[in-house]
Amino acid sequence: MSATQTSGLTAAARARLLAIARRAIASRLRGEAPPAEPAEPELSRPSGAFVTLRRREDGDLRGCIGYVEALYPLVEAVQRAATSAATQDHRFDPVGTDELDGLVIDISVLEPPSPIRPEQVRIGTHGLIVERGRRRGLLLPQVPVEQGWDVTTFLDHTCLKAGLAPGAWRDPETRLLGFAATVFGEEEG
Repeated sequence: MSATQTSGLTAAARARLLAIARRAIASRLRGEAPPAEPAEPELSRPSGAFVTLRRREDGDLRGCIGYVEALYPLVEAVQRAATSAATQDHRFDPVGTDELDGLVIDISVLEPPSPIRPEQVRIGTHGLIVERGRRRGLLLPQVPVEQGWDVTTFLDHTCLKAGLAPGAWRDPETRLLGFAATVFGEEEG
């Protein structure tokens, strides 16, 4: 599955999820609970999801948080990830109400992760999770495409995200998981 593939969700469902994410962020910034969002079956299935926020003017990352595991129905996972990306990504100050209109939202709906060998990793197809002990790092499948990385660089950067040294993925005590994702956003052509 391609990182930019949108199979599995209809165009209407993708548009609805993007609108739900934007409403959830707006509500949180106003100090309100996210609105109740009745979900059709397509959006009710449990799924992992990440929400990425970027500034429209320059494409710079403004927040990215999500759930690898299918802990919530998709609609709820998107709401939770959206509000967390806007207010709880510790790499950034919380999004201000004056910033919301200048943000672009992308959503990644994750397939369940499974063990993967380094030689099986495909750029643009797999997201990666590196785990060793209590350390864990995750990079979505679109990251190496956006950065122009090869597989080794992708593996090394996922290790860095976990707080491990580059090349730690070669250690037999390091666990490597791969996952596919359906990725879509507000600025799809």
